[in-house]
This record gives sequence, C-alpha cells and structure tokens, in this order.
Amino acid sequence: MQQSAEFAELRRSFRSFAFPLTVAFVAWYLLYVLLSNYAGGFMGTKLFGNINVAFVFGIAQFVTTFLIAWWYSRHAAAKLDPKAEAIKSRMEGGA
Repeated sequence: MQQSAEFAELRRSFRSFAFPLTVAFVAWYLLYVLLSNYAGGFMGTKLFGNINVAFVFGIAQFVTTFLIAWWYSRHAAAKLDPKAEAIKSRMEGGA
C-alpha cells in the first residue's frame, strides 16, 4: 500500500502543507528569541501603558500556534482525511 500512487499523493499533500508551515513557524519563533536576546531596547519599547513589543510578540506566538492548529485541522478535514479514508477502505477489502 505504501508504494501506491494514492498513498504517495496523501504524503505529498501532507508534506506540502506541514513542512513549509513548520519552517515558517520555527523561523518566527527564532526571530522572537533572537530579538529578545540581542535587541532588548527594541523589545522593551513601550507601545501603550505597560505593554511593550516583547509582550505583543509573545502573545502573537500563542495566537499563531492556535491559528496554525486551526488551519491544519481544516486542511486535514478537506484534503487529507478523504484520501486517507479511501486508502483505508481499499485496504479493508473494498478493493
């Protein structure tokens, strides 16, 4: 089954979504860490009240994490799950 065209397409669909998004998120996270380490003045810049750039970036990390999880859930339901279900039913005797 792993050698089938269907399975290869399922893997390609997953990888084309997951890998670029993972690289982008890790880069975004490393930017936050590097700025926190080496650009303390910038990160300490107050935006309003006691809210500074570092706090906004930190909250944005959580927001992007949840957005990526939501986006992946939608992608999986629309693209991956139907292909996986077709493969599963074929393996269970529908071939």
